[in-house]
Amino acid sequence: MTTTELIGLTAQDLIEGYRKGEFSPVDAARAVLARIEETEAALNAFVRVDAEGALAQAEASARRWREGEPMGPVDGVPVSVKDILLQRGAPTLRGSKTVSQEGSWGEDSPSVARLREHGAVLVGKTTTPEFGWKGVTDSPLSGVTRNPYDTSRTAGGSSGGSAAAVAVGAGPLSLGTDGGGSVRIPASFCGIFGLKPTYGRVPLYPASAFGTLSHIGPLARTAADAALMMDVISGPDARDWSAAGPPSGGFRDALDGGVRGLRVAYSPTLGGQVAVRPSVAAVVRAAVTRLAELGAYVEEVDPDFTDPVEAFHTLWFSGAARVVQHLPASRRQLLDPGLRDVCTRGARYSALDYLAAVDARMELGRRMGAFHSTYDLLVTPTVPITAFEAGVEVPKGSGMRRWTGWTPFTYPFNLTQQPAASVPVGLDEEELPVGLQLVAARHRDDLVLRAAHTLYEAEVARHSSPNTA
Repeated sequence: MTTTELIGLTAQDLIEGYRKGEFSPVDAARAVLARIEETEAALNAFVRVDAEGALAQAEASARRWREGEPMGPVDGVPVSVKDILLQRGAPTLRGSKTVSQEGSWGEDSPSVARLREHGAVLVGKTTTPEFGWKGVTDSPLSGVTRNPYDTSRTAGGSSGGSAAAVAVGAGPLSLGTDGGGSVRIPASFCGIFGLKPTYGRVPLYPASAFGTLSHIGPLARTAADAALMMDVISGPDARDWSAAGPPSGGFRDALDGGVRGLRVAYSPTLGGQVAVRPSVAAVVRAAVTRLAELGAYVEEVDPDFTDPVEAFHTLWFSGAARVVQHLPASRRQLLDPGLRDVCTRGARYSALDYLAAVDARMELGRRMGAFHSTYDLLVTPTVPITAFEAGVEVPKGSGMRRWTGWTPFTYPFNLTQQPAASVPVGLDEEELPVGLQLVAARHRDDLVLRAAHTLYEAEVARHSSPNTA
């Protein structure tokens, strides 16, 4: 197969090709590395590419496939890892000039370890804003990451490098983190699938300073590929004291069954709290109509909560302050100015302020628990807008101060720890991707993946080719 054909394949396509002997993991790795070289100058999606290591891993995988002994369901699949997560042998600089490259870097985060154990080919580390603090991807360390559909625009964030890489075929799978929308936002902006699993479903180590807001999840071009990755990374790990127990079944096994009979609540504006761009609203509404045609019981209804942004800010900004607490004043000057600002604010919160935010979070969780006793799924737009100018935190002229101003559909479900995914359901009038968000009750990741897979099977969701050459 040609390089162009190989980079267009899903992870499941690659595994099937390896099994049949149509091509090898070395062919796939070479194609992905060539694609990275071809697109990196325009996108800036990677902070580190390990071509030599990836080819060595691919050679080992090819031998296993020839011998009929693959290590696991992703053996030989090229995967990238957001540079927030530890990867053995690779510095994890987290987008910051304040993190030293010195050290042995001898440990994998749990999800990276599971990928390695199952034979994935780790091609490189992807870009992140500093410490993953905002919903776009630029940092003092690595510069600006750009959108594959229009390189003058942002890829979103904070897993923007991962989303851009998957969108252009620089590996079918990437591992991201999501503390307020950081998997779903860039998935929406880059026209791919992104899942924030239930908190604890994918173990996290080292623990995040943002506490139990931070989730780890897959970015992929299909829900089926995300389910494949979830089957690998969702096992428990003793290093994460808050990790969930083993899943009750395989995520790929849960994909079939469709949406017939599911009770779906469609909330286009969270009860008028969110101003959604008309073109985004129209694309999402058309996809919801198809859900109903596929057999779901759809009702336009809003969850019972008001915008929890102040509680989120208290938890998020105080977490950011904790991240940089050890830095002397001279080193803090190296930080992203926006991050410095939120850290200053976060350091002013008292313990009582923090506990009040925890109370607000628990109440929100109670309300959503009651909501899902009636509805299997909640559907909203992922983001009320499409990708805007790269290199800025908020759209110019919006009057917004922080990234939470344009992400009101995503961060509430980090507070509640629910599974939520962004599904690409079309393009706006500027040919920019639009995402639909699916949310389920805690521990019902299977429902989110099943509904998303149904949308792909019905060709409501699809990965379109971005404009990047």
